[in-house]
Amino acid sequence: MDSIKQFGQYSVLLYQALRSIPEFSTYRKNLFSEFVKVGYESIPIIILTGFFTGAVLTLQTAYQLDTDLYPTSIVGSIVGQSIVIELAAVIGGLVLAGKVGARISTELGTMRVSEQIDALESMGFNSVTFLVVPRVLAGICMFPVLYVVAATTGILGGILAGSLDGILPAAEFMQGARQFFYPEDVIFGTVKSFVFGFVITSISCYKGYFAFGGAEGVGTATTQATVLGCIFVLLSDFVLAAILL
Repeated sequence: MDSIKQFGQYSVLLYQALRSIPEFSTYRKNLFSEFVKVGYESIPIIILTGFFTGAVLTLQTAYQLDTDLYPTSIVGSIVGQSIVIELAAVIGGLVLAGKVGARISTELGTMRVSEQIDALESMGFNSVTFLVVPRVLAGICMFPVLYVVAATTGILGGILAGSLDGILPAAEFMQGARQFFYPEDVIFGTVKSFVFGFVITSISCYKGYFAFGGAEGVGTATTQATVLGCIFVLLSDFVLAAILL
C-alpha cells in the first residue's frame, strides 16, 4: 500500500508540474540557474567518465580480439558503437544520478524540513512551479548535451588509448568507427538521455519535496533518490532497447 501511495504522490506531483510549465515567468530565473548546475557544472565529471570509459573499453576489446581473424580497425567499430548506443548515455546517467539527483533531493529536502517550502506557499508562490519544474526541465534539456560530451570524449579516449598502447593508429580506429556508424544510433542515444534526464530529476524532486524527519529524513531521501535514479535508469534503458532496437 505504501508503494501505491508513493506512486500516487509522484504522479500528482508530475501532473502539477506539467500544468505549471506555461508559467514561465515564475521559474525563468531558476531554470537558467539549473541549466548551469545540471549542465555546465557536470561537464568535468562527464568528460572524465567518458574519456576513461572509452580508453578502458578500447584496451579490453583489443585484448579479447587479439587474433589475425579480424582487422585491427574492428576495435574502433566496436568501441564507437558501444559508446554511442549504450555507454555514453547509461554510464553518464548513473554518474549524474549520484551528482545531480543527490543535489536536487538534498536541496528540496532541506527546504521541506526547514519549512521554506511552506513559507513560499504562504507568500502565494506555487512551490511546484518555482522549485520542481525548472529542475526537471533542466534535466530534460541538458542531459542530451552531456550525452554528446560523453560520447565525444569516450571516442577520443579510445583513440588515445589505442595510439599510446600501440594497439592501432588513430586513422584505423576512425576507419572502423566510420564503417559501422549509423545516424540512428545517435538518435537512440539522444532519446535515452532525454528519458534519463526526466527520470533522474523527477524522482529526485519527488523524494526531496516530500522529505520529512529533519536531517536524518533528508539523508534518507537523498539516498533513496540516488538508488531509485540508478535503478530506473537501467530499467528504462532495457525498455527503450526492447522498443526501439
